[in-house]
Amino acid sequence: MSADRETSDRLDLDFAKLGGLISAVVQDAHSGAVLMVGFMNAEAWSRTQETGLVHYYSRTRNRLWMKGETSGHVQRVREIRVDCDQDALLIQVEQEGGICCHTGRPSCFFRRVEGDSLRMI
Repeated sequence: MSADRETSDRLDLDFAKLGGLISAVVQDAHSGAVLMVGFMNAEAWSRTQETGLVHYYSRTRNRLWMKGETSGHVQRVREIRVDCDQDALLIQVEQEGGICCHTGRPSCFFRRVEGDSLRMI
């Protein structure tokens, strides 16, 4: 990684570290709650910028997908921040329908670790 990537005001996302992917942490723009973590390849990034709706790359299905493409619970981009290494994004969204998780919950982070077990929150 170049020092320029850390200090420059030029966007230069580093898709190389994770085999063509970057991490995307998604946060509710109003509450600040973390909704999910996904991955983007260059095409997902481009589609997100073009449409204003968050697109991801599915590692299990090996394909591009738009959040909410079947459920209607799309994520509308409000702000995107990049980390110091330019290999992770923080995407603040308006979550349509208030549902992010495929389980029907507002967030994918609905269980708290307590010792060796999980507690629903």
